[in-house]
Amino acid sequence: MTGRVSLARASLRHEWKRYLAAVLAVAFAGLLVIVQLGLLIGMFATSTQVVDRARADLWVVEGRTQSFDLARAMPARIEMRLRAHPEVATVQTLAFTGGDWRGPTGGKVLVMVTGFDVTDSSLSLPRDFNPAMRRALREVGAVVVDEIDLGKLGVTIGDTAEINGRRVRVVGTTSGMRAIGGANIFASKATVASLSAAEKGPETEGYFLIGLRNPTGIDAVQRELQALSLPEEFLVLRPDELSAMTQFYWLVESGAGAGFGFSALLGLLVGVAITSQTLRGALLASIREYATLRALGVPARALRRVVMEQSFWVGMAGLVVTALTTWGVAALADAATVAVAFPWWTVAGTALFTVSVALVSGLFSLGPLYRTEPAELLR
Repeated sequence: MTGRVSLARASLRHEWKRYLAAVLAVAFAGLLVIVQLGLLIGMFATSTQVVDRARADLWVVEGRTQSFDLARAMPARIEMRLRAHPEVATVQTLAFTGGDWRGPTGGKVLVMVTGFDVTDSSLSLPRDFNPAMRRALREVGAVVVDEIDLGKLGVTIGDTAEINGRRVRVVGTTSGMRAIGGANIFASKATVASLSAAEKGPETEGYFLIGLRNPTGIDAVQRELQALSLPEEFLVLRPDELSAMTQFYWLVESGAGAGFGFSALLGLLVGVAITSQTLRGALLASIREYATLRALGVPARALRRVVMEQSFWVGMAGLVVTALTTWGVAALADAATVAVAFPWWTVAGTALFTVSVALVSGLFSLGPLYRTEPAELLR
């Protein structure tokens, strides 16, 4: 066992130039997968920043809701049932309206306006909205936009614009809350009410936000509140559950998941093709040495293990290169304010994918070893 390990490592160490192309091919395949997945998750995560940055312990949504940005109306009377629970300290709502943004220079942009409770006890206002911004939003017509969308909207802080023909004023900016399409606008619920082209009516709400007296008992309270629901009437979700549901919906239903699957398959095929040919070439270059070992009585299965171990270490080296380049890509994305995210499961999945590319390539490169005839090679 020790000799076999030493042979595999020694050949890689002394003939590393032969295996460099394989390492780079494996690294490229892994980089392709993790960067595309990171961009997808980062893009979809922007659609749940309102949920992730809010102070609410629980969110109540209509039972058939599939995504945070696809709110369905619920009867306002549900609020009374939620408030009746002894562990519920407060229940608040979140307001939405869509519209056309017309900046000072003209041109229209489709926007979604989110209305927060802007009191000191707000559960919906993002944690990074400072007190000065909170006070500014109390003025009807005051709005906040993502800093990346300033150019798209044609405004700077202090400028005025129109939404649905009503004047608004940009009083601040936030970051990391841009929309997948159009632009997100943030305001108070009073501002949203003034902008609504069609009144929703006081009898329905899109979301109920719940603040608990003791957040440590959130799991029990969640189960008890969910038990109050009629079939498909409403769902009680923790913020992370609502975010995950939204991101899964966008990944699967938007078609982006199919595109990612195709690109991952392409990366697999390209990586395996290049890596297997590189390993095959390295094996052919050393075929006489392998033949000598076979002539000396070393079984073929032991030599196969050497080749597969070489493939494994090529995969590990490729994984290191992938990690370094991914760190570089993440730094560039952060500098360019491009949304990208690498949760632990994407890192683990990419690591498994990268090593799998190398091992599958090793299997495909074993052909010459199977056809080796020591007697012919040793003449």
